[in-house]
Formats: sequence, structure tokens, C-alpha cells
Amino acid sequence: MKKNILLFLILASSITANAQVDSSLFKDTRSDTISTEAMNMDAVYERPFFQAGTSPVSVGGYVEADYQYMGEDGITEGHTFRIPRFTLFVGSSLHPKIKFLSETEFEEGGKEIAIEFAALDINFFPLLNLRGGIIMNPIGAFNQNHDGPKWEFVDRPIAMTKMLPATWSNVGFGFYGKRFVNDWGFGYEIYLTNGFDNSIIANGENRTFLPAAKENAERFEESSNGQPLITAKLAVKNQNIGEIGLSYMGGIYNASEDDGLILDKKRRLDVFAVDFNSTLEKTTTNITGEWAWVMVDVPETYGQQFGDQQQGGFVDIVQPVLRNTIAGFDNAVLNLACRLEYVDWNVGTFRETGANISDDLWAIVPGISFRPSAQTVLRLNYRYMQQQDILGNPPAKISGIQIGISSYF
Repeated sequence: MKKNILLFLILASSITANAQVDSSLFKDTRSDTISTEAMNMDAVYERPFFQAGTSPVSVGGYVEADYQYMGEDGITEGHTFRIPRFTLFVGSSLHPKIKFLSETEFEEGGKEIAIEFAALDINFFPLLNLRGGIIMNPIGAFNQNHDGPKWEFVDRPIAMTKMLPATWSNVGFGFYGKRFVNDWGFGYEIYLTNGFDNSIIANGENRTFLPAAKENAERFEESSNGQPLITAKLAVKNQNIGEIGLSYMGGIYNASEDDGLILDKKRRLDVFAVDFNSTLEKTTTNITGEWAWVMVDVPETYGQQFGDQQQGGFVDIVQPVLRNTIAGFDNAVLNLACRLEYVDWNVGTFRETGANISDDLWAIVPGISFRPSAQTVLRLNYRYMQQQDILGNPPAKISGIQIGISSYF
């Protein structure tokens, strides 16, 4: 494995030697889908790439590193340095209407390696395009638009990583399309892929936990139960207001039979999400938010700590306070930012008492970010969280400083 990674890096380095930045290689330049009309569904292509001469292959990526000093109820583990992810993109424009792109992520210094996206796109018409391969399921907006350099916060949103499985991808096929008319844009995506398995309730978290399914690498080889997962999204954008998206993901998650032997009834998982982003014209304030609802058919034999309903989301508010040449960086930007987030892993009440089932968390994260260029961000955050257990005991109070840097390359 290490030899393969080394060969890959050498190949990428040789391709990018004496290369030039080509940020439009994968952008659709047709009149109804120009880059100024990009939507969240375009995030996979809205990245800087390097291309050597006339080579059809382009590469890029991003890196994140951070420092944290966090404590819980007055107890701290001290100073921690991390490199949570290092991501490589490799793509090729095989034809003006045929494109391939892959995204490989090395997490925790290479401890985990995952292919998050590796798909071939064939463009028939603006409103009809085929995509096949390893697909990033478009549930909400963050799952697709998750690149570190795009965000002013060190950590990813909790609800999108600890309730929904962030960077959730599967093998499958589907269609997508987009159309702009004057200031209005419409986009859709619909895919059939492999999906979840019984680990969302049979896991070490002792709760309903969708991210546990990411540990099953066999989903890239076969379905765990022979049932497809459907993911669909509709999005509308107004150039003067912003973009709103509505998405759904659902299907059977358990293996209900084995070699014709019925083991259990077919149990469904359904997820609904809404996302929104806008930039206020007068103040250039950017507001980005997402909220999701999860519904799982949990077997009656499981305890009440396994919730059949979950919900959570976040809102980011980013206010540029200075745009100028700073320390030799032209068009540098200094931002004030704040994230509000909440997640409830078990929505409901205890059957015996009618009391609320807690198992929830809320957080507020004020911060300052400096962007010497649009593709690089330095971040200083203060994170404060309170997390309750299932019984609603006094919450654990978690707080600390986070400093990070993230950049495309």
C-alpha cells in the first residue's frame, strides 16, 4: 500500500512540474451553465486544478492541519496537533462532453485512505447528464461541498459528521442536470447506489449512528442486502438571493434474508435535508445553513437508547471586515465568523415515563479567519459545547481553542 501511494505521489509531481493553474478545465462553459452560476452540485468541479501543457490529465488537492487545546468539565488532555486530512484530485477531460474526476482522501496522517469520488460524467444535454462510478450522495449540501479551504472553521459541522456520515459515497449510477434562465437556476440529481447496512444500529457508539456504515469498505464491491439506496436532490438558485436545496436519501438498510431464509422484515432508513446559502448584498455577509431529519426503523428488541428519529444542523455566519493588501497579499480578506450547531441523536420520549430522551449536543463557535488568497485560509476558533446523555443529566461542558490552516494546492 505504501509503495502504491509513493508511486501515485511521484506521478502527480511529474504531471504538475512546470504546470499552470487551470481552474476551468472541468467547468461547463455552455451559456446556461457558466461558472458564475455555479451551485452546490458543481462543488466537485469548482476546484483549482493544475495541468501540464496540453496533457488531458489534471491534478490538485488540499491539505488541512490544526492545533487544539480542549477541555471537558475542567479536565484537559493538553496540546494536540493534527493533520486530519490530505486530499488529492485527479481528473481528465476525455472529450468536451466526457469528463472523469477522482478524489482520494488520506486521513489522520495516512492512517485511513478512502476514495471518496471516482466518477465518469457524460453530458448529453444541460438537463440530462449521466454519472457513474463512486458517487458522493447529494444529501444536504455539506456532503458534496466539504473541502476544508472553503470553510472558516477548523472542525466540520457535528450534525453533518456525527449524525449524517460526512463524505458519504457509494458505487452507483444516476442523472443530473442544471438550467439557468435570467437570474434563476434549477438543478437536480438522482442516483441509485449501494447503501447502508446493519452497522447503523449495531455499532460501538451504542446508539443509532449512520456514520458507522462508512467502516464497511465492501459497499464498494457489493450491496449489503441487494437493495438500492436512492438519493435525490432539487435545488433552486437566484443570483440576487441565494440557493436553497431539498434532498432525500432512503432505502432498506438491513439484510432481511440469507439464501432464501427470512431473518427479519425489511427495515427502512429515510433522511430528509434542507440547505441554504446566501450573501447579503449590502454587507457581503455570507449565511450558510443545513438541517437534516433521520428516520430509522429500529427493531423492537433494541433498547430505547437507539433512536428511531434524529435531527440536527448548523448555521454559519461569516462577515468580511477588511479587504486590502495585507503583508504583501493582494485582495486579502479578514473575516469574523460564528457557527451555531445542534444535534439530537434520539428525538422522542421514554415509553415508561413520558420524559424526554436527551442524547443531544449544542455548540457555538466564534472565530476569526484570514484569507491571504481565496484558496488558503488561516483559522482561529473558540469552541464551546454542552452535551447531555440519554437521561438528561447535567451536561458535559466542552470548550477550547482551535487554530488551523487549510489550502488548495
